[in-house]
Amino acid sequence: MNLPRRQFLHLAAGAAVLPALSCIASAQPYPSRPVRIVVGYSPGGGTDIIARLIGQRLWERLGQQFIVDNRPGAASNIATEVVVRAPPDGYTLLVVDSSPAISAAFYEKLSFNFIRDIAPVACIIRAPLVMLVNPSVPVKTIPDFIRYAKANPRSINMASAGNGSTAHVSGELFKMLAGVDMVHVPYRGTGPALTDTLGGQVQVYFTSISASIDYITTGQLRALAVTTATRSDALPEVPTICEFVPGYEASVFYGVCAPKRTPIEIIEKVNVEINAALVDPKFKAQLLNVGSVVLPGSPADFGKLIAEETEKWAKVVKFTGVKAD
Repeated sequence: MNLPRRQFLHLAAGAAVLPALSCIASAQPYPSRPVRIVVGYSPGGGTDIIARLIGQRLWERLGQQFIVDNRPGAASNIATEVVVRAPPDGYTLLVVDSSPAISAAFYEKLSFNFIRDIAPVACIIRAPLVMLVNPSVPVKTIPDFIRYAKANPRSINMASAGNGSTAHVSGELFKMLAGVDMVHVPYRGTGPALTDTLGGQVQVYFTSISASIDYITTGQLRALAVTTATRSDALPEVPTICEFVPGYEASVFYGVCAPKRTPIEIIEKVNVEINAALVDPKFKAQLLNVGSVVLPGSPADFGKLIAEETEKWAKVVKFTGVKAD
């Protein structure tokens, strides 16, 4: 950057009186101190699990701690606002799922515009949700569930990780296409919603495989179907919803974002390290074990995906008529 001579001399004179340590610190490469990763859900959910996995990997590769900061509430909008208002210096990052793409249409008034105010850094994975029921519900298949729900309208409570979360609108889409009526019960994150599904306070929950697979394999929860158009390698015996409900498809992406105006060199550095992790066989196996498909790519690739998902879920919100309470 070219500076006027007078301005340059003024800056140089000021710099001359600074301690040498300050000069050294300013030249330190990123990251030179711990990085905060903000997550919009409580510990134990799919987003939290992904954040901790990628945070550990970045710590190993970059030599600084990446510390998860859980800020649950409002379908991750509270966490997003924290990051939007954070200094754009690379030391506050946001691990998101698809919820911000839904919130753009679901919430009439937000203090931020996700696409305008957040810089995409890297996509991590795309994954199906799984439709779970408490074993007390007398069904084992999607057709059984639809018959039972139609015979008992509004007797089934449907949990979600919050109003406007992917779990919420995935359930609303199912209600619309299957012609069933269930009562939506929002929670402050996946962990509390899973707890009450396990306890029988709610009967059905659309959630990530990563957060629920242990409960499925131990028989504490029953998996009826996955939400993507094809079956998941993590649960190969579990059918897809669209095998019984034509036209149904839902999935969730996870990725890393930063405040707008974060220096491009920092964004690119984090992107490169995340992409390197995604092609590492050991790390990739950790992600695939929870039913995910890795999505390495550029920040622009992730921005395109966010825009496409925002458009898709806006149509679902409009068709179903759901709005924030």
